Amino acid sequence: MSTVNALFHVPRMSCGSCRSHIENALTPIDGVADTSVDLKSKAVTVTYDADKVDTAQLAQAIEFAGYPVKTVRKVA
Repeated sequence: MSTVNALFHVPRMSCGSCRSHIENALTPIDGVADTSVDLKSKAVTVTYDADKVDTAQLAQAIEFAGYPVKTVRKVA
């Protein structure tokens, strides 16, 4: 297992409903261990198993929930 953190900048997030939609889109994905949504910085941090899922799949899930992802970067 290769646990990685990635930070997604999601500029259209603005409320608790946005947080719920994004968390509900990411949580069921196999390999996602944790999600953290920060509405103030408009960032979503995802801890995931890189052997099961990648950032492109995670970004696609966020975008499918209705929130375009502006940037993605891996973090320590």
